[in-house]
This record gives sequence, C-alpha cells and structure tokens, in this order.
Amino acid sequence: MKEKIAVLMGGRSLEREVSLKSGRRVSAALKDKGYPIIQLDINENLVDALNEEKPDMVYIALHGKYGEDGTIQELLEIMNIPYTGPGVYASIVGFDKALSKEIFQLANIPTAPSFSLSAGAFKEMGASGALGKVIKKLGLPLIIKPARQGSALGIKYIEKPGGLAEALIGALSYDNKVIIEKYIKGKEVAVSILEESGEPRALPIVEIVPKKEFFDFESMYTMGETDYFVPARFSDKQTTEIQNLAIRVHQTLRCRDVSRIDMIIDEDNQPRVLELNTGPGMTETSLLPMAAEAADIDFANLVEKLAQMALGRKMKV
Repeated sequence: MKEKIAVLMGGRSLEREVSLKSGRRVSAALKDKGYPIIQLDINENLVDALNEEKPDMVYIALHGKYGEDGTIQELLEIMNIPYTGPGVYASIVGFDKALSKEIFQLANIPTAPSFSLSAGAFKEMGASGALGKVIKKLGLPLIIKPARQGSALGIKYIEKPGGLAEALIGALSYDNKVIIEKYIKGKEVAVSILEESGEPRALPIVEIVPKKEFFDFESMYTMGETDYFVPARFSDKQTTEIQNLAIRVHQTLRCRDVSRIDMIIDEDNQPRVLELNTGPGMTETSLLPMAAEAADIDFANLVEKLAQMALGRKMKV
C-alpha cells in the first residue's frame, strides 16, 4: 500500500481558482500512480482534518497568500508533516518580491532596477510627492506590481507619468507594499529547477511571447493568449548561462525540491532576474509542467517525483 497523501488546494487567496485547477490535476496524477488521496480545501478546520486523516505527507497545491508565503509551511512544520516544495525561509523571501530583490542585490544577482514603497509611506509620509524622482531615476516605461502576490495579479504597465499614481493605488489594493520596476524590453523566460538527489537541475528554458505588451494574468491562464517556445531560442552557451543563473538563485534563496525563476533577457542578451516562485502552478498552461515535458518527464512522473522528495523527509524525522 502506497503512502496516504493530502492535497491542499483552494483556500482564500486571490489565486483560489488557479489553485483548485492545480490541485485537481495533481490529485488525478497521484491517483493514477496508486496513492490514496484526500483533497482538502483549506479553511479554519484544516488542523482538525489533518489530525483526523493522518496523511503521510502533504502536497501543497496552494497558490498566493497562505500557500506560498510560509504560512502553511510553518504550520506543517509544527505538526511534523512533511510537505512538497521549499521550506519556510525560502517561501517567505520568495513570495516577497521586494525582500528577494534585496537579497539578489546583496548576492550580485542581476535584477531589474526598482524601488519598493509601502502603503504607510503614502498614508503617513506623503510619498506621492516623490514619484517624480522615481520616474527620473528609473525612466519610462515602468512596471508596477504588488510585492506579495502571484499569477501576475495587480501588474500594470505604465508608459506616461500620469498613470503612475493610479497604478500604485491599484497595486496597493492587492498588498500593502508595491514594487516600481524599470521596464526592460527583451525576452521573458522561465527556468524551472527540479532537484535530483538533492542537487538542483535546470529544466529546459521556457520562452514566453505574450500577444500583448507584457505577461499578465490573462496571458498566463488563457489558451491562445501567449506563445511558448520550449526549449527557448538561445545558443547552447547562452542557455547554459541562463540555467546556471537560475540554479544560483534557487540556492541563494535556500530552496529545495523545486522552484521557478522568471527572468528578462534584455536587448544586450543579459539576463535580469525578476522573481522566484516557490509554488509553481500545475495547470494545463503552467510553465513547470511544460518544461518537465520538454525534459521527457510526463506530468504524473513530475508529481510523483515531488511527492517522493517530501516522503523522503518523513523517513528522516
């Protein structure tokens, strides 16, 4: 009899629907592999449900707040239940784009120039009066995004100074901290890392070509809105350089098992890291499964690999 696995999905984040799609797909794959599965849509009764069901491990198919920000990871650590994906530290710093950018800069990892601002700076310190200096330093266009949000929610592309304040207000409706980032024209890519025997391995690079100016929520989850090239259209040398940078990011933020690093390759062919994702989506249009398939790892085997990594930690408890 194979180990019992609880698939956590849904929840109350703005990415609930994406999480449900990931969770259902993951559950079907694990069932096909012969694992007894319970699906748990997280709520205030989660601890009671886990105590009652006593799963051997948890597969985290949650996205966004409470799923990728270290919250569920902290709880599962307390309950001594092994779980898929990176641990508490990597989840906290990976989910907070402003914090991870600070770490990138300290580690000399190339990233897009940016500033972060909190809601308190606007409400208590009149930060709106400094926006002109932000534009002067970063130039236009700009990308405005919530610091702690996923699935490209709340992102705005700003070409004119007049649109900055409105975009910031919009981003602050998703989180109390925002990032104002210099828009870098180039190729957007995603590099998924899948560990083998504890060693990070970069999967084939996914090149993302949205049919609009930048890759937003609609482009990410609507069939036909984006073209993908896997492997990406780079020379062997540049491919290796990009993959090695992704591995470096994975290690710098102390990830384990899996992560996805999003980058822009600028017009001078220099990679700039945008962010790290510790809970990559597992839907039909998600980038991690796409990269794994290009590496001859089908979806069910990918899911089982991640489950087995977590189960291996149970044996060490």
